[in-house]
Amino acid sequence: MKAKVIKTESDYLAALARIEKLMDAKANTLQGDELELLSLLVHDYEDRVYPIDKPDPIAAIRFRMEQKGLKPVDLIPVLGSRSRVSEILSGRRSLTVKMIRALVERLGIPAEILIGGT
Repeated sequence: MKAKVIKTESDYLAALARIEKLMDAKANTLQGDELELLSLLVHDYEDRVYPIDKPDPIAAIRFRMEQKGLKPVDLIPVLGSRSRVSEILSGRRSLTVKMIRALVERLGIPAEILIGGT
């Protein structure tokens, strides 16, 4: 398959089919290079055609809490008082820059996600 910019769904499906055939290609070979190039082209197409919105900051916090097995009380050292945690998680209060920094550092949530809805 000759590599080209993926513009249509049929181009996309053809690229995916070719990628599947090349999955076992070794790096630094012609087939390995073709696999890498097609993967980049598919990624570009998917970003353009199927964009994924960033999650809501509160949803991201709740998701990370679930991942880490945390309860709202565990966020008191990060966000302040029990009432402040409640206000943040219910959406009644916006995150401050200080809170965002603490969440990035302690929970590993990317700042660009937390800034999105503040």
